[in-house]
Amino acid sequence: MTAGVLAVGVAAYGLGRVYPPLGPSAGTIAPADRYVNAQVGAGDVQLGDTSVAELMQTDAFELMVKDANFRAFAASPAFQALAANPSAMAALMANPKAFAALAANPQAFAGVAQAAQAAAALAPRAQQANAALMGVVAAHPQAMLAMAAHPQAFASIANNAAAFSQFAANPSAFQNAAANAAANSAMQANAAAFQKMAADATAMNALRADPGVFNAMSASAKALQAAAGQPQAFAAAVQSAANAAQQMRQAGIANNAMQAFAANPHAFAALLSQPRAMNAVASHAKAFAALAAHPQAMAAMFANAQSFGQFAGNPNAFQNAAANAAANSAANAAMKANAAAFSKLAADAAAMNALKADPRAFASMANNAVAFGGVAANAQAMNAAMMSAISSNAAAFANAANAAQLASAARALQAAQAQSVAASAAASGRLNAAAAQAVLANPQAFSAMLANPQAFAAMASRPQAVAALAANQRAMAALAAQPNFAALLANPAMHAAIRQAGVAQGAAS
Repeated sequence: MTAGVLAVGVAAYGLGRVYPPLGPSAGTIAPADRYVNAQVGAGDVQLGDTSVAELMQTDAFELMVKDANFRAFAASPAFQALAANPSAMAALMANPKAFAALAANPQAFAGVAQAAQAAAALAPRAQQANAALMGVVAAHPQAMLAMAAHPQAFASIANNAAAFSQFAANPSAFQNAAANAAANSAMQANAAAFQKMAADATAMNALRADPGVFNAMSASAKALQAAAGQPQAFAAAVQSAANAAQQMRQAGIANNAMQAFAANPHAFAALLSQPRAMNAVASHAKAFAALAAHPQAMAAMFANAQSFGQFAGNPNAFQNAAANAAANSAANAAMKANAAAFSKLAADAAAMNALKADPRAFASMANNAVAFGGVAANAQAMNAAMMSAISSNAAAFANAANAAQLASAARALQAAQAQSVAASAAASGRLNAAAAQAVLANPQAFSAMLANPQAFAAMASRPQAVAALAANQRAMAALAAQPNFAALLANPAMHAAIRQAGVAQGAAS
């Protein structure tokens, strides 16, 4: 067995000591004493988080120990590079196929990584544009898809949406104007594209059935203009957004919630990848929405979830400890390390009232500590709007039958984000044509890289690491299919344990 596998095995054991199971296990890892909380309800994991013990009984663990491909991956430069960056590992585990396919072409991998670096500054603005775009697409899917089938004309409409709002009351007039675009000042620059749209009976029928799309685009004109500068990418973003909206609608997600998920697609995908964490958030979403107003504190709580279980029976003690975090390290070390953030949280009366109204949220975090650790790297992107959207659609997220559809929707949202950012970056000169095409060919990977461009740029500079990703698709896909193991690999404590075990292996050899 290679040193890499030994290191991971030791790390799994070590993380079991960091996150010990709160209930009885099968004897694989000695359990710690369980705190007692009479308030834990049906939405919580009653027996505590036994993820590490369960991990050792899964197919993923069998793969880790016995499979030659994974043994090679565990000892590879790629695994070592990812072990140094938990958020990069989380991104890869959420998109194993996308990364394995991209890594098969090291030049393309480097190109997409460089594009992520170049475009990262646009990501915050693109989040707003994505949300606005999803709002229009969710309310007017067929009309938006009809226009997106004609990218040049569609981009012209988006760039001058106010001028086209006149057609909301008379869509037949739009068809007439488009058929004679050379004579229309708003259309003449792309006359051939508008004439082609006017001759498309399917598109015209969709617009006549929903002319309100023109007003909707006008209302979101500023947000749409940034992406409309690159027509092909803009049209692709609309198509991805429409796909995501369809999947979420079929799962029972309301239109008004879709915008929150579109604004934070990577964080949304990360949370969906950990069903236990998602179920906990859906069951206690008002409490988590309150925490989300304090992202640094929430991220610290997710990364150290078990230590906050002590407050499930006494939320007033949490407020007191948070208010005095800097002076009272005995209460919680994670608070001391983020004292200013916790002090601000303690002073937020609305947040404290939400937590006092639902102290089971603390138990839910503690009982699912590994899962929350797996999303800690993305916690700061899980804002109050996202948590509130989960709360208002809790039944849809609690329904296990929706898991595949929601995962598909998350991938489509990531693609829409990538396409929107690529469009904005290309229009502003940050991406050349070749880079933009590489992004559009690998949207999920690009979206994930946007969350941590430096880490992936560093990996791209290590050809052996990229080659190892391409050579270990089976291992990555199998591990990513196991939420427990994916959470462990995405968890900072796991990586600390891997590094520590690696040092120990080096000293022993």
